[in-house]
Amino acid sequence: MTNANLFDLSGKIALVTGASRGIGESIAKTLAAYGAHVLVSSRKAESCDAVVAAIREAGGSAETIACHIGEMAQIEAMYAAIEKKHGRLDILVNNAATNPYFGPIVDTDISSFQKTVDVNIRGYFYSSVHGAKLMAKNGGGSIVNVASVNGVIPGEGQGIYSITKAAVISMTQAFAKECAASGVRVNALLPGPTDTKFAAALVHNPAVLNRMMPHVPMRRVAQPDEMAGTVLYLASNASSYTTGTAINVDGGYLIG
Repeated sequence: MTNANLFDLSGKIALVTGASRGIGESIAKTLAAYGAHVLVSSRKAESCDAVVAAIREAGGSAETIACHIGEMAQIEAMYAAIEKKHGRLDILVNNAATNPYFGPIVDTDISSFQKTVDVNIRGYFYSSVHGAKLMAKNGGGSIVNVASVNGVIPGEGQGIYSITKAAVISMTQAFAKECAASGVRVNALLPGPTDTKFAAALVHNPAVLNRMMPHVPMRRVAQPDEMAGTVLYLASNASSYTTGTAINVDGGYLIG
């Protein structure tokens, strides 16, 4: 393979969860731009349809597949539908996540705790289980888990969210170790502070932002599009010998 087409995803089937907005939307559009047929997924089909329409308008290939990653039955139904229609999956980006609670860790209510664990750990885990099995049937593939720098250094007021993202980093390594023999590579993206609706409580809160920015050497918040290139690398043959790693895309936050 020449350098010119290391990133070519033509003929690949890619599933991106939480793809209706923010980082997930940028990833879906980027994978499509490099030739993948992208299954755009989130809880509500109508929110995915706009992303699918934009991909198609740009000349790419995509379809909507609704799934609440916190519901086991919906995960199973989604993968059954993918296998029936496409017979394969080459790329999985686990991006759908939740962070319903912002505040002191000792005040975390059980409902917020359970919801965060169900989506961010159980959802990622069983999506990876189904994805890895389907990939193995066709010689392999690439799983990319969107974790967070908060999985390394817990975020202010984000205790349970940070704990689940640390679990995602460990999960990435566990799947990478066991799935390598079947040709499935598993890696993680660790975004730093990014300007999304999901992170609005942080990046649009001047008090929090002012405390955070001195720890970011680049002194700014990322845009969602700045996360997509790393996922493209991890999803493509450019990273053919890369598995079990977590790549920080954080403006230097973790060294700041």
